[in-house]
Parts: sequence; C-alpha cells; structure tokens
Amino acid sequence: MQRPILLSTPHMSGREQVYVKEAFDTNWISPLGANVTAMEEQIKAYTNANAACLTSSGTAAIHLALRLLEVGVGDTVFCASFTFIASANPIKYLGADIVFIDSEPETWNMSPQALARALRDAKEQNKLPKAVIVVHLYGQSAKMDEIVAICKQYGVPVIEDAAESLGSTYKGQQTGTFGDFGIYSFNGNKIITTSGGGALVAKDPAMIEKAVFLATQAREQAPYYQHEEIGYNYRMSNVSAGIGRGQMEVLAERVAARQDVYQYYERHLGDVDGITMMPKLSDTMSNHWLTAITLDVKDLHLSPYVVMAKMKAANIETRLLWKPLHLQPVFADVIFYFHDTRQQAVCEQLFEKGICLPSGSNLTEMELQYVSETLCHVLGEELNVAVV
Repeated sequence: MQRPILLSTPHMSGREQVYVKEAFDTNWISPLGANVTAMEEQIKAYTNANAACLTSSGTAAIHLALRLLEVGVGDTVFCASFTFIASANPIKYLGADIVFIDSEPETWNMSPQALARALRDAKEQNKLPKAVIVVHLYGQSAKMDEIVAICKQYGVPVIEDAAESLGSTYKGQQTGTFGDFGIYSFNGNKIITTSGGGALVAKDPAMIEKAVFLATQAREQAPYYQHEEIGYNYRMSNVSAGIGRGQMEVLAERVAARQDVYQYYERHLGDVDGITMMPKLSDTMSNHWLTAITLDVKDLHLSPYVVMAKMKAANIETRLLWKPLHLQPVFADVIFYFHDTRQQAVCEQLFEKGICLPSGSNLTEMELQYVSETLCHVLGEELNVAVV
C-alpha cells in the first residue's frame, strides 16, 4: 500500500539539533538567548529587512503590527478575504471593524481595483482604515507596486502577511519588506519551521524595539516589575529559535525544492484538460509553498470534493483553497468589496474549483509521479476517457 503523501511536512536538515543542543547546554530555554538573537539577524540578512522580532506565531506578529499602529475600538482595517482566518482575527482582538477585499485573477491576491474603490468610499465617509493587510497567497506575491501606491495616496499603512511567502520576491525584493510591517510564519507546514513561531519585520527599527517590549509583557526598565501598558507573552523560545537557525541555513534549498515540485506538476499536469495551474505574475518569483490548481468544474462535471475524496482513497492528501473570510459565519456582517461588481467575486470562484496538491520539499520524484498519475486517473475516470 502506498504510504500517505501529505500536503506539506517539516523538512529537517540535521543542523537544527546543533543549535537546540546549544540551548540545552547553556540552559537558555526561555524566550531569550543566543538562538533568538542569531535567527533575527538571519532573517534581516535574508530579507534585507531593517529590523526583526521573533514571535510565538505569525498571528502574534500581525497582532503586534496592528497594536503598533494603535488600532482599537471604532477603527477599521482592510484585509484580503482570500486567506487563512489568522490574517483577520487580530483585528477583532483589538475590537476594530474589518472590511474585506476581493482577489484579482492574475495573482489570486488582493485586487488593487477593489482596494481603490474601498479607500475612495472610506475617504468620502471620513473613515479611512488604520491599516491594510495584504496577503501573498501560497507564495505568490500580490501586486505590491499598485497596492502600496494606492495606500500611500490615502496615507494608510500597509501590513504584509507573508506567512506563506518567505523566499518569494517581487521585482527582486523580498515579500514582507514593501509595507510598513511584514510578518512571516514558521508553523510546522511552512517552507521552514520552528515547530511554531513567526517574525515581525519593519522599516522603522524603533517599531521593532517597541514590538519586543510589547511581546515581553511590556515590562518597564525598573528594579521591580513595572507595567504601564498592556503587553503580551509573544516571544519565541530559545529552543524553537535553535530549530529556526538550522532551518534558515537551508532556506534557499527549501525554496528551490518547492519550485521544483511546482515545475514537475506544471510539466505533467499543465496541459491536462480541466486543470489550470495557479498563475505566475511577471517580475515575481514565488517560493511555491503550495502548488495550487483549479479544475474546470463545468466541463469535468465534478467538484473538488469528489477529486479530494478519490485522492484520499489513494493515500494522497489534498486541500481546498482557502474559504473566503467574507463567507465565514463569524464574519457574516462584514463589508466586502468585489474585484468586479458585475461578476461573482474572484475569490469565491477560486474557492469553488481549486485544490492544493502535496508540495513538500522532501517529496520524491516517485511520489510526485504517483500524485500526478493518480490525479489524471481520477479526472479521466470521471470523464470516462483515457488519459494519456
């Protein structure tokens, strides 16, 4: 029986144990220590960010960015709808309102057209948002030149949720470094992992200094525990950062491996009737964290759910694309701006027909062949035709 082929599993190099052992040998197990400092320097060097703060999760990093922008009750934050809920939850932590923005077809990310309309309306209502959260989905960069220019026109800060796109570039620049703040995730399924964790980067080092302060319970400089504002326990542990140091050393290799996975699927599935690969925007380089495809549901006469069930029966894990947040029951009353008001939302169309394929950097060519052949067989079986 074919062993399970999972969507995206951790891929250790062996170097991680060296730094974890160092943490144990020096007894620095707390959220401080040489590993934390060193990994923050690695992130700065790799991304060319001005400053970085390691956090307990990518969600915590978004929360800190919003807090640094003084988001609170009565404020509004614009956020991409086509993303994991962690992009939006921190907005509600702070009691602010959300406006969701549709995707556009070329990147599946935030639509500059919809964003421009939303900001224009907000300006007319004298209620500009405190921030815009743009997401780089599955490793593909959003159209950052357009988005940053639109936000700059209205004086609105940009937070880049680059949780899925560490190692991806837009016009040669690392994602996460275009906005006022950028966040990365090191969750177990990401391109590199610390088991759980994240990072906040910023253009202004003073903002990161304040983030570190807030992330360590906002303890003031005093000979006793003095607290003058609310803080959080958001710093990454020195042990987890040890894993991260080893992972950062092989990040370029992991990016290359994920790109190879995408290219394999592109060669073997790109011309199969009924399958369309996630688009690649010119002047960008995606880390292809997950390889995503859409299925021609009308012509195939089947849903992604059927395809996923048949792939699961073959011991292959697949996943639907993100359910748009404006369709989530918890956000039922949130305003949503369409890419094109004359058509169904782009992100809704993608959700209805898209799936993610196994994309781990540790997949073998034999496993990729099995996934590709199985998917072709599933589609051919449903179409009742022979797939060559």
